[in-house]
Amino acid sequence: MALRVERFIARGKGNGLRAVGSAATGELLYTGSPLACCVSKNCLSSACHNCFARSDSLQRCSQCKIARYCNVRCQKQAWLEHKRECKYFKSLQPRVPPDSVRLAARIIFTLLGGSHGGAQDLYSIMQHESHLEDMSKEKTEGLAQLASILQLCVAEEARDWSLLPPGLDPIGLIARVTCNCFTISDGELQEIGVGLYPSMSLLNHNCRPNCVMLFEGKTIYLRAIRDIQAQEELTISYTDALFPRAERCRRLQEQYHFLCVCQHCSTAEQDADMLAGDEEAWISLKDAVPRLESLQLEQKWDQILTECQALVGRHGGAVPDRNVYLLRLLDLALDACISLGQFERALLWGRRTLEPYELYYSDPHPARAVQLMRVGKLQRCLGRVDEALETFRQAYDIMKVTHGSDHTLTNELRGSLEEFRAELNCTAARKRR
Repeated sequence: MALRVERFIARGKGNGLRAVGSAATGELLYTGSPLACCVSKNCLSSACHNCFARSDSLQRCSQCKIARYCNVRCQKQAWLEHKRECKYFKSLQPRVPPDSVRLAARIIFTLLGGSHGGAQDLYSIMQHESHLEDMSKEKTEGLAQLASILQLCVAEEARDWSLLPPGLDPIGLIARVTCNCFTISDGELQEIGVGLYPSMSLLNHNCRPNCVMLFEGKTIYLRAIRDIQAQEELTISYTDALFPRAERCRRLQEQYHFLCVCQHCSTAEQDADMLAGDEEAWISLKDAVPRLESLQLEQKWDQILTECQALVGRHGGAVPDRNVYLLRLLDLALDACISLGQFERALLWGRRTLEPYELYYSDPHPARAVQLMRVGKLQRCLGRVDEALETFRQAYDIMKVTHGSDHTLTNELRGSLEEFRAELNCTAARKRR
């Protein structure tokens, strides 16, 4: 459902969204459901394929053994969407198609079923840019391979592609999905799935945007993180803010095929901080990050922690915490310590990240709120109630803007703050006796 947005043609940028009227910081501008979505391959066994809730005790689909659900109710609700993919899951076992292919297949099943309804109130699938003409030969060949897998997946249901919207060929659809889908995350910004939200694909990019998108389950929410004037263009960031200008531009060019010329990129105003310290030292840290992130996917926490400690010990004196590559190591070490139950050490790593996060997320941003919340939970676990209360208060002030007052995570933080205040009041009362 469109709330406070309207479509327009942005000169030199194609389609865009702008505010119908003025909007205050934290105001909800849009909420909607996906045209299609699916759980990410990395989360197949840990997230419900219907409501996207995480659980350690999910029930498997008795036929394909791949899809999982919270309970019988979720399984029944998902059956209309799942019954077609269930067939190709069984036929392709033990292989599971990539996320982009599974999402494209679900889009085809949705279009064939005619059930897309209001999900396309501002935009349709054929109005998405494919950018095929901008892609390298190597990338086009990769899309062709994915398109072949897609055709295997939908062969039984989509024997006649003419039943689909004109011009919607397999390669074009995969290209549109690649350029326009969103990563669906939980309140703590951990990936759960991918989805196509046609109206939200109208939003243009800015490295310092005036809006953020959050999810609750499969529902998407667009909120203002600054005061917005009537008819002002609404923007989001397509990439991580914790990259220097050259890296942001490279990633945007590779995936979305445009050169960013926003003010943040034109001035490269934060690069001096992001790349602070001895260049030879931080390049060593930069080179180590991809390998460590691969180990993170494999949950090899002991190895991650050992390598992070060695690298920070070797180069930390020459590189400040605000350097984005050292900051990534601090985050990886924090994750490793939490996973290993080493909470005192985790808190030491986590505290070091807070100033850089405040520097790079100067506007209200969910990433900073979540980081504060993680550190606050460590302080609480270790009995440092006064510290935890202040950290949670900072996280809550941001989360009210980015997540909204009714989000599950905001409610959790509010409850924690009330518990802390009650605990501190009891302690003070005991001292007065």
